This record gives sequence, structure tokens and C-alpha cells, in this order.
Amino acid sequence: MTQSYKPYKRCMVMGGGGFRFGIYIGMYAALREAGQAPDVLLASCGGAIAATIIHNLPQPEAQRAWLSSPEMYRFWCGLKSTDKAALLGTLLQAAKRKLSSASAPVIPDLFNDYLFEIPPQLPFPHAAGAPEVDVAIIGGKLLFGRADVGQPRNGRKLYAETVFCGERAAAALRGMDSPLAEARWGEHAVAREMIVDTATAVTDAARISIADMIYFRCQPHRGDEYIGGVLDLFPVEIARRLGDEVVMEFKEAFDQVFSIPAWRTVLGVDGNARLRYANTHLADMRIDASDVSVVLAKQQMQQKLQWLRNRIELAMPPVHATFVQHMSDQWQYGYDRAREALARPLRRHPPIRRANRHSKPLGSIEP
Repeated sequence: MTQSYKPYKRCMVMGGGGFRFGIYIGMYAALREAGQAPDVLLASCGGAIAATIIHNLPQPEAQRAWLSSPEMYRFWCGLKSTDKAALLGTLLQAAKRKLSSASAPVIPDLFNDYLFEIPPQLPFPHAAGAPEVDVAIIGGKLLFGRADVGQPRNGRKLYAETVFCGERAAAALRGMDSPLAEARWGEHAVAREMIVDTATAVTDAARISIADMIYFRCQPHRGDEYIGGVLDLFPVEIARRLGDEVVMEFKEAFDQVFSIPAWRTVLGVDGNARLRYANTHLADMRIDASDVSVVLAKQQMQQKLQWLRNRIELAMPPVHATFVQHMSDQWQYGYDRAREALARPLRRHPPIRRANRHSKPLGSIEP
């Protein structure tokens, strides 16, 4: 069965980005300048911060200014290490994850086992005029509570992928399975049913989406708890349900010591396989950001390993002027890479088969 109706012409995926989320604001500016602006942003983790700024400030000049604003600088300076940010303990945990091949063998403690505290209020600007673009944001509702932590998972599903969006996007997504429901992704901990939430504000959804499995605590919201967009950093299947055209990065490889083992231990997902799929399937325009950690090695918040104090700490530039330059570099990188992508012809994909929660898992979705 195919889905012929798409509610949007162009969907841009802002998947991840970490502390380099400013690249997405530059990418958006280049697309808009070329007359190819997306009309919906599908965002996860750090990308959700960029998407919210773009949603609230329609003009690219205002978006870029807010990216390096004093409010943004103060927010990132406010991140503090927790008691769990002991250097040796963190390295020991990473070694255990690296040595284990099990897929989410136990229910993780996302309530207490995290490294950094986030200031309570995220640095989002007040809305200035009607938004030019809709936003859909990825999170994951926890299907377990504090009392379950540490118990063997035994195949139990622990997370329900959740898309926070408006009614226009929701109409196309209701009844859709989580992209991770396919058999190709193995015995992970993500439930088949995908939740579509139209009642959560964009700013609240972005706060949920940056919740993490290592760095930040899971996020409470209306009586439930959520892991962030790390649950599905590459929601290309969702993007294709939303837009006739899909714009997405070509991403660099993930860290094999910390990131990939954490995905496997907490989510039960093979991050390498998911990344390969996202980098080779289902995008019409691919913006090459595969060298971002080399080009922007210093233009983000830095982790400092304090060996004598046995601590992991985060360090922002010591003065706001340096922060402004770093964020300008991020913006320019995204702008330049998007301009390069605009010079290449689109690679068009046919409609994909619709999967819903009542159907059997699809063995494959090919472009």
C-alpha cells in the first residue's frame, strides 16, 4: 500500500547536532535564500533547539543573532556536572558497555545516572510573528518507572517513540509504526506503536528532545518521563511520510567507544546499522556534514577531563565574544555545506509503503 498524500512539500531533518546545532540554522538560511526552504522541520536532540529558534524567529538574521545571544551564552555556561561525573567511574562504565554485546539487557537508570544538570529554562526567544515553518520533534516516552530500574529486560519494550507536532503533520503520522519496529533493527527496546502528540508546545517538546541517556536526565512532562531524540536520530521514514522532498545531512561516523555502546546498552539499537541506512536511503537532498567534528573541533562546548580531581566538566569559552565567533563559525559551516548541496541535482524517491500498527513488520523499505 502506498501513501500518495504528503502534507508538506519539503521536510528537513535536523537529527542530533549536539552542541553544534548552529549548523542547522545556517543550512536553513541557505535553503531559504535559494527559494527551497523546508515547510516542516523534523528535529531531534540538539536539532530541536535549532528548529525551535527557526520556528519562533522567522527571519534568518534574527535566528543567527539569537544563536550567539547573551541569553544563549548564559544558558550553556549554566550546565553543571553531577555527582555521577566522576572520570574513572564514567570510563569504567564505558568499558563495560564496550565489552558487552547484549541489547539493553537491563532496565537503565535514566533518572539518576547522568553527567550534567541543565538550567531549568531553555534559551528560546519569544515568538516574533507568524512562523514560516512547522516543527515536528522526536522524543521517547518511558514505559517503565523508577521501581523497574536494574531489573532484567527480558525482551520488554521500554520506550514509545513520540512525535510532538501540529495537527497538519499528525494527520499523516497517526497509525504509523515507529520506524524501529521493522524486523531489520533486531531485539531492541523500542515499542511498535508510535505516539503522536499535538498538545505539547514546541519549546516543551524541544526540552524533552535534548534529554539523553548519558549526559542529561530523562525529562518529566505531564506525569510521564521521556528520553530525548537520541531514540531516533535519523527519522528518515517519518520525514518521507511528511514531505514530497526530504533534506538531510550526510552524517559523520559515531564515536565507537562511547556512543555506539551506549545505544546498544540503553536502547538495544545498532547505531552503526541505523546510521548506514540513514546515510544511503530516503533523502532527496543530502547536505554533507561528515567532516563537522574536524572543521568545528573547537567551536562547541568542550569536555574537560580533570584527572587530579577525578571529574568530567564542561567548559564554555571564557568570554562572550569568543562564543559569538564559535557560533558564527557553526552557522557559516551549515550555510556553506547547504550551498554545496543546492548545486547538485535532487535524487527523487518513489512513495514508500505505509506501515501501521496493525500490519506485519516490513522486511525492507527500499527507495
